[in-house]
Amino acid sequence: MTKPTTTNTGTAVSSDDESLTAGIQGPILLHDHYLIEKLAQFNRERVPERIVHAKGAGAYGELVVTGDVSRYTSAKLFQPGARTESLVRFSTVAGEQGSPDTWRDPRGFAVKFYTEDGNYDLVGNNTPIFFIKDPIKFPDFIRSQKRLPGNGLRDHNMQWDFWTLRPETAHQVTWLMGDRGIPKTYRHMNGYGSHTYQWINAAGERFWVKYHFKTDQGVDFLTQAEADRLAGTDPDYHRQDLWDAIERGEYPSWTLHVQVMPVAEAEGYRFNPFDLTKVWSHKDYPLIEVGKWTLNRNPRNYFVDIEQAAFEPSNVVPGIAFSPDKMLLGRVFSYADAHRYRIGTNYAQLPPNQPRAAEVNSYSKEGAMRYFFNDADVPVYAPNSYGGPHADPALAPDPGAWEFDPTMLRAGYIQHAEDGDFTQAGTLVREVLNDEQRDRLVDNIVGHVLAGVREPVLSRVFEYWKNVDADLGKRVEEGVRAGLNGNGAS
Repeated sequence: MTKPTTTNTGTAVSSDDESLTAGIQGPILLHDHYLIEKLAQFNRERVPERIVHAKGAGAYGELVVTGDVSRYTSAKLFQPGARTESLVRFSTVAGEQGSPDTWRDPRGFAVKFYTEDGNYDLVGNNTPIFFIKDPIKFPDFIRSQKRLPGNGLRDHNMQWDFWTLRPETAHQVTWLMGDRGIPKTYRHMNGYGSHTYQWINAAGERFWVKYHFKTDQGVDFLTQAEADRLAGTDPDYHRQDLWDAIERGEYPSWTLHVQVMPVAEAEGYRFNPFDLTKVWSHKDYPLIEVGKWTLNRNPRNYFVDIEQAAFEPSNVVPGIAFSPDKMLLGRVFSYADAHRYRIGTNYAQLPPNQPRAAEVNSYSKEGAMRYFFNDADVPVYAPNSYGGPHADPALAPDPGAWEFDPTMLRAGYIQHAEDGDFTQAGTLVREVLNDEQRDRLVDNIVGHVLAGVREPVLSRVFEYWKNVDADLGKRVEEGVRAGLNGNGAS
């Protein structure tokens, strides 16, 4: 008999699958105490390295706006001709600090823009999608990609067990097992905001938006054999490459584009546009150029500038807001909470996190490692009669708005015509990849599965890939069975 999931105090949990929301499209509710317990506990599992994205590299740069997207957003950093200093941290997801850069893994792509209205953080990956669509599943997903508690070893069987029990992972796993699962360098990969965000123009009109950083160096990849060799001979290969390129003056750059969807078109679109496991068709919503983003300065101190850097989707500025993307809404809480635990309640005062073009007028006070403080004559409470700052809604970021049914419930997303978990993964295999890329995809999957996946998970792996694409699944099964019988892979 299967035991019921409970809270840490033994109370039965009603769902492992959906967060509590105000209606299907509404915001996640703060009193979903199990979601909060799950995320807060997860954020405190490791000290002091990051639980996720522990191994990385970064640099400073500048965004120069070359296009005109002012009809979609009033955000000052995206106005024509604007120049904004920025910081980026690239990273692997599952590996620890000492892990090789060239493991097969998504790459984090987190950017901080130091705007005159405060810091704006865009936290994404080198893929436009993710494995899951609801934050209540996130701790389980990451744990399945980490290490077994008994022997401390990574385990492919555990990974595939989770993936095959969560079919929504199919699109991202197909990306991961393909060529882009191991970029040649950080300079040779695209970056994506991944989530759906909201832009608001000067007239108050609202739009849904997705960010795309297209590498100007060209997308390139490492084969599994090349990556394995480098893992043993040069485990810091990506970090070294980024540092050396900037030191040589070969500044890597990306062209920033966005896809923009009018709010009125979201409800009737052929799949749910807020589902993080889906991409928007470029035919339906073509890329619109925003500007050129260039990395031109290495950190002076890696620990101070990169390891202490804290990126959080809750950092938005006027003209930008959130959306019904449940993963985004969960991360709005989770990232800042993780920073308070990992590097302290005053993490915003650390050098990489301080605003550089905006003034801070905050009532925050004291706490461990406090460095900056207000003059003694500034009140420590609001409202006050002695000249302390007062909130001004006219200057604040719009919290974002969308219509939703306020009924409290646990549910997935509103279903659209093409919302199947395997639909876009199959399209990627059949219509985007060429024959050579499909061959490498098969080889990568077979090699990964042969490294320890066993029944009953193994049978589900074959079914998983047959649901993505019948021919692909057949080839994967043939290759794995041949390998198990000692006859080699596909």
